[in-house]
Amino acid sequence: MKWGYARVSTEDQNLDLQRRALNAAGCDRLFEDQMSGASTKRPGLDDVLARCGDGDVLVVWKLDRLGRSLPHLIEVIQELGDKGCGFQSLSENIDTTTAGGRLVFHLMGALAEFERALIGERTKAGLAAARMRGVRIGRKRAMSAEQIRHARALLEAGERPTDIARTMQVGRSTLYRALDANKSKAA
Repeated sequence: MKWGYARVSTEDQNLDLQRRALNAAGCDRLFEDQMSGASTKRPGLDDVLARCGDGDVLVVWKLDRLGRSLPHLIEVIQELGDKGCGFQSLSENIDTTTAGGRLVFHLMGALAEFERALIGERTKAGLAAARMRGVRIGRKRAMSAEQIRHARALLEAGERPTDIARTMQVGRSTLYRALDANKSKAA
């Protein structure tokens, strides 16, 4: 079977262009959604993906009609491939039922993976540069150095840790971690 999938983002947009293209491509049945591509639940897409099986082909007018992002698109097409279902995008002329189409799609996947790796590297480099400038990365400390000194003095004066934590408005485990971290720095 050749299944067609069409999607528009808003009520104002029209599915007619996509319907005509999918019918001209020989689709046996069309599934449609009228919602943003960013939406994780698209009933038409979910329905067609559930029906796709071995020897079937899912056809879309353009790649952006199917996936929310390139990683999502790759995931959907991989899922189709695992079921033995092919994929065609009419506008981009991608057809995973042919060797050339599979090659193009795998290249797109490799580029997406490369892009994710570059983003990760840039993020790590940015964090390292910020640390070098003295910027503290992460969550704000629950207790200041002055509060830790005060808590230590109260503890040495015989106060119970539970009462100190309540006075400082922190959890008991936070108090213990702050005291341990401060002791480690002093040693």
